[in-house]
Amino acid sequence: MIKLRIDVDYPYPSRAKSFLYVGFRIKKRKSGNYLKNARIIAKMINESPEEVKAYWFFTPYTIPDAKFLGLLNPSRHEVGLHVVVNPYREWKILENETNRTINYYTIHGTEWLVAQLLWGRWRHRVKQAKVPDDFPVRILPADPTNNPTFQLDLLSQKRGYKGMMETLQRWAGKEVTWSIHPEWLFKAGRARGPYYQVLKSFLEVDKELDPLRTRKIGFAKVASSSTEYQKNVYPTDDFLEKLRERGIDVFSFLERKWSSPVDNPPAIWKKTEDNVAMLQIENYEGWWSNVGKKTRNMVRRAEKCGVRVAIVEPSDTLAEGIWKIYNETPVRQERAFLHYGEPLTTVAGNMYGSKENSTFIGAYLNDELVGFIQLLYGEDIVIISQILSMMKHWDKALNNALLAKAVEVCSSKSQRWLMYGRIGNHPSLDKFKESNGFVKYPLTRYFVPLTWKGKVDVRLGLQREFKDALPQSLKGSLIPVMNWVSRNRARSKAHVGGKTEPTN
Repeated sequence: MIKLRIDVDYPYPSRAKSFLYVGFRIKKRKSGNYLKNARIIAKMINESPEEVKAYWFFTPYTIPDAKFLGLLNPSRHEVGLHVVVNPYREWKILENETNRTINYYTIHGTEWLVAQLLWGRWRHRVKQAKVPDDFPVRILPADPTNNPTFQLDLLSQKRGYKGMMETLQRWAGKEVTWSIHPEWLFKAGRARGPYYQVLKSFLEVDKELDPLRTRKIGFAKVASSSTEYQKNVYPTDDFLEKLRERGIDVFSFLERKWSSPVDNPPAIWKKTEDNVAMLQIENYEGWWSNVGKKTRNMVRRAEKCGVRVAIVEPSDTLAEGIWKIYNETPVRQERAFLHYGEPLTTVAGNMYGSKENSTFIGAYLNDELVGFIQLLYGEDIVIISQILSMMKHWDKALNNALLAKAVEVCSSKSQRWLMYGRIGNHPSLDKFKESNGFVKYPLTRYFVPLTWKGKVDVRLGLQREFKDALPQSLKGSLIPVMNWVSRNRARSKAHVGGKTEPTN
């Protein structure tokens, strides 16, 4: 069983706001942010497939309202008292307002001067609350020797996610209680938090949030799924509520019209036009006859140059070959190449991590990997995740040969749709896609505002990235400028970091 001790010291995620309300004795439980992080934790516990027992300890200024109490099912949750000044008075207040029997208490442990002033302990000339020996409520833990308590938020700050998961694994199955403070769920202090990712993995919940990527655009945090091209996305009310609780202002998703069109979207959802480069495949022979003579000659040129193209299984040898291609040059297509300088261990980790739903195709010259393509399989679609070859062999039409093999593989697996990024952001690459049979496939992207900041962002049209918001007529003239900025930014980073050569 997972045992959690949850000390709800302060009413709001913001310590400054909490200090203000406690210091001036303000009790306002109807605020949307009141016990916000505590509510998130309660829902995580309720959704967990693990056996969990949570002991909640509330102060006079963090007493749960009726809605929050509805989340605290007695089978998983125990309401307790977090003594700050007067144990008897606070005990009676908590029992009366929650209508729960209080069996356990803990003591607010902070003795620093601000806490003494906030809670009025200076009037009693004590640094910490005193509980008499005959107090009828039991302290938790009752047996600290056989059931030790470890501070999850403190350890998470010290050891990081990986180190903390190793710690949890070592203590799995043993009698131990993990202590947390809701205020540090998402933010870091001098000694505690953030521990959301650790708790999420520990309880095995919120897996639907794993693919999310978040960017700050305009005034708002905009989230989207990294698998939105691979899988159908239609946000439910519960999903959107989770995002709102976790500080997301706008959720963006793509309508996969070839697979699952969106019917009757709410009026509040903002629509913008998007596109992908799409190839519809009936069979390999049909593609070969439709692409045109020039493209067919490019594929034949690779064969005449001795290039061998074949499916290749992920291995350390393949990873090293990809690493060499990544580090051939820092600039590709006149832009800084993001993978240049990437360590071999990172390349191998990414390759092995994606092997379950991928096919790697390699182009070989004298048994040396000189190019590769990675096909990523989704629902009713195959996506070209990467296609890259050595620039010193550009005259051998390696990418044409790799793409032809990709079409052959898709045809053999009865895959109808092959996607190759977007069309409209790079003229020379767009031309290559079109010459290989890809067409501009129009899509709709939706932006769902979740907060007032999100509504402002969407209303002002600030929710899109700069390059996507530019009119198509301006993109051609600005591409050289953007390429120049990209190259110089990469040079500056390399100079500051002192990196001159890739390392393994």
